[in-house]
Amino acid sequence: MKQVLSGLTALALLLAGQASAQQGVAPESVTFAQVAATEGPAGALGQGMNLGLRAAFDEANRAGGIHGRMIRLDAFDDGYEPELSATQTRDVIAGDAHLALVGPVGTPTSQATQPLATEAGLPFIGPFTGAAFLRNPTLKNVFNVRASYDAETETWIRHLVDERGMKHIAILFQDDGFGRAGLSGTVAALERRGMTLVAQAPFARNTTAVRGALLDLRRSKPDAVVMVGPYHPMAEFVRTARQVKFDATFVNISFVGTDAFVRELGAEGAGVIISQVVPYPYDISIPVVRRYTEALAALDPAATPGFVSLEGYLVGRFTLAGLEAAGPELTRAHFLATLQELRDVDIDGMVLKFGPGDNQGLDDVFLTVISPDGEIMQLGAGG
Repeated sequence: MKQVLSGLTALALLLAGQASAQQGVAPESVTFAQVAATEGPAGALGQGMNLGLRAAFDEANRAGGIHGRMIRLDAFDDGYEPELSATQTRDVIAGDAHLALVGPVGTPTSQATQPLATEAGLPFIGPFTGAAFLRNPTLKNVFNVRASYDAETETWIRHLVDERGMKHIAILFQDDGFGRAGLSGTVAALERRGMTLVAQAPFARNTTAVRGALLDLRRSKPDAVVMVGPYHPMAEFVRTARQVKFDATFVNISFVGTDAFVRELGAEGAGVIISQVVPYPYDISIPVVRRYTEALAALDPAATPGFVSLEGYLVGRFTLAGLEAAGPELTRAHFLATLQELRDVDIDGMVLKFGPGDNQGLDDVFLTVISPDGEIMQLGAGG
């Protein structure tokens, strides 16, 4: 009889352990999933976000975790393709082994995965996109850190038109939801000034087929070309433009991935402007940047600070703030409810502000420019 009871007790403990590990929560750990490109033309974006997330989680783990739980991160490569991203997300949901999705990358991929996460009640934290649909206040499981693409495009046009007096603006954009979000924001910013685009040219996602678009845009003789795409095709566009003496001012959106873009172009990118939605990652006089730099060095002494990994770090710190606020009795439902109640989240003096009908923490946009020696420099503040 004693052996039977012992066996039943062991079975009960095993079942209890399995139950407690459901949805990424175990007594000793909590596990998150990232579904994002880690290979291909947008791979550096997913890699950068992953590096920043891991820097934040590793920092917490070295301090003993959150409520005694170590923080884990599983990454799944979606190749920046919506269908694969949806498949990976369905697998994460079916596996029921993760507390939330963190740091997804891209508008078309998020369009495919956010509805799946919302239906499953899976928190969708810190997507690397400024798309307007993710700022819909009815989405109770989505938590944005970065400013919107509309804010970025307004900052572009304010700088080019209001400050520099340009009259002829053209756009190069990726032919999908991401590119069209940048297109609509630019059109709206120009319309507020009684202006229209002089030309617009799309290119296909996950390609560098931009030469035809370049020739179309050059014929319109623009003062500036604003660009909505990831680093690889955008670098190809600028490099080719230099070769054919197309001398407009080029302006890129934050999603370009500044670090990879500058690495590809070097001094060939001199004068290219890039809008940013996180602080300058090399200014350690900013407390959160200093903390990020230290966390990055502790994780990987060879890692170089950059805009994308800083954004990943901020997303990680926000996620950790949610875990801290949720307390030791952690479930996915409780974690989601806790995130929904967060208001001002102070990350070393940088305050993410949320509220009823506002699921976006930061609103600031500022401009940077590539210097003649191929370094990224601050250009000025935006709004």
